[in-house]
Amino acid sequence: MNVKMGKMEQGGKRRGGNLTRRHFLKTTASAGLGLGLVLSGAKAWAGASGSLKTRVLGRTGCKVTVLGLGTAPVGEGPLDVQEGIKVFEPVLDAGVSYVDTARIYGNAEEILGHLIPQRRDKVFLVTKVSTDSGQRAEQSLEQSLRTLKTDYLDLVHIHSIGGKNIDRVLGPDGVLEYLLKQKQAGKIRFVGTSGHNRPANFVRMIQTDQIDVVMPVMNYADCNIYNCEDVVLPEARKRNIGVVAMKVYVGIKGGFPNHRSGFVGCVTPQERMPQAIAYALDLEGVSAAVIGPYTPEQAVQNVEFAKKCTPLTPEQRTELLAYGKTLAPTLGPRYGPVV
Repeated sequence: MNVKMGKMEQGGKRRGGNLTRRHFLKTTASAGLGLGLVLSGAKAWAGASGSLKTRVLGRTGCKVTVLGLGTAPVGEGPLDVQEGIKVFEPVLDAGVSYVDTARIYGNAEEILGHLIPQRRDKVFLVTKVSTDSGQRAEQSLEQSLRTLKTDYLDLVHIHSIGGKNIDRVLGPDGVLEYLLKQKQAGKIRFVGTSGHNRPANFVRMIQTDQIDVVMPVMNYADCNIYNCEDVVLPEARKRNIGVVAMKVYVGIKGGFPNHRSGFVGCVTPQERMPQAIAYALDLEGVSAAVIGPYTPEQAVQNVEFAKKCTPLTPEQRTELLAYGKTLAPTLGPRYGPVV
């Protein structure tokens, strides 16, 4: 769940969030998550069956796992560093190679800084800059490199592209110009763009032929609202641009206002989650689905779902899309304007 972070509230708000999370963990553990998947730590993976599939990420030529680790729920939760490590580490130890983060995701990069250095050659590391200015992008990127404890990044997204003035993004001293210079200098390997709304902004960025990867919202419900499947995806395929789907579970309940309350859960019921992943991975041109767990249990669950993922049958797809069409009016354009 890749999200835009608001200002941090101080004092009791943070403490209260952690208390709520402890209650949440206790409740889910006693319920067994309904799937018997309450596992903890890397050792839990020793007996896991199957393995994660990989796909080539478009013209980057890089192979990535079909499941990507999203870090916003943990970083914005917020969880402390040690708790965050317990969520991220099992996913990395399970072989997930695509890791998605951002400066705006609370302490997510700080947590990853404890895990990435010893795994750097095994992960495709992605962060974001949330500005149209090259100068501000430089400040953000340099801090990301320091916090993640790495001297290069595999991919940097221009984030929230739906809310950007594209003329400024593409203009002199704009963020795209800056990132392309960093690509030439070897600090980043690829340039991407990510966002939640205004799919036409993605298209305009794609048509510059300077974008290597895109990450739009794509799921079985928002195809009825933002419809990046029919607007963004065909344009990306024309240029062999890598595509990563986000908000695969249709996002957190309540949308952006709850992105500091990961314990409330996502829109998709648990029994539909495997099909939600399959929907995204069935889309032609999509290489990976980024999902952000909030607990170690959810992290394990996502990996198991991804390992067992198979294409939807025509009947499953029809039923899921019918459910999504019914769900969509209750959601509306909660990520911002469509056009």
